[in-house]
Amino acid sequence: MIPFTIFSQASLPVYSDSKFNLRMATTLTPIEYIRSILAILVFFLMFAICTPVIALLLLFTFGKATNFIIENFGPLIAYPVLWTLGIKFNVIQHGEPIAPPVIYTINHSSTLDLVTMIALGLPHIRFVAKWELQYNPLFFIVGRLTGQVFIQRQKTEKAVRKIRNTYDRLKRDKLSIMVAPEGSRKHPGVIGPFKKGAFHMAIDLGFPIVPIYFDGNQELSLGSSLLSKSGTINAHIHPPIDTSNWQKETIDEHITEVRSKYLKWAGIEE
Repeated sequence: MIPFTIFSQASLPVYSDSKFNLRMATTLTPIEYIRSILAILVFFLMFAICTPVIALLLLFTFGKATNFIIENFGPLIAYPVLWTLGIKFNVIQHGEPIAPPVIYTINHSSTLDLVTMIALGLPHIRFVAKWELQYNPLFFIVGRLTGQVFIQRQKTEKAVRKIRNTYDRLKRDKLSIMVAPEGSRKHPGVIGPFKKGAFHMAIDLGFPIVPIYFDGNQELSLGSSLLSKSGTINAHIHPPIDTSNWQKETIDEHITEVRSKYLKWAGIEE
């Protein structure tokens, strides 16, 4: 796996200082514009290079290399992009890592999230992604080959059925899945309202929830592209939340509980 910087909870301050910037970047320097344009080219170039290699590996291993591919090719694609943008990416593990299967939840407010998600290289992971990503042929090929879950967010019932159809595969192969409870990066506030999908999954599957908080993605990002300021992004992987006693009748309470953690990490009071 491609190396990245991992800190223990005690070795690095957990969150940004009191001057935490709650707004998305609005201006870039000329150098940052050039870096961003190059980063977009690097992103698609890395995908173009890796796609046939991934296809061949899956063909020769009869699909058994899928986890290896996601865990290693994700960082292989993401780190050159982050380096080109001038972004230092730190992964901060709070407590001991937990073995799959789990449900990872992330805060979603930036196009940079796509890069930082795959940069993590988490074991046995699959992603819930928006259907529109498949309009890019590279994303379509790699996503389909590696078993990612594409959903149509505007069609709630179809999205729910799609996710439920993955349950047997997730349990059988002990796969974790990553979900953005906000559903879209376009939402009011720094942490948007949480949808129920990830929490229904936790109850149905009995998997713990592992919250991941990306600190810096929104502050560095400029709009809905990879145009970005240089800086630092910290990915905080928090201890798991036990869901074994959760009930669907109290799902709103569980959603509020988890979302309140993200609000705290973002320095927001509601």
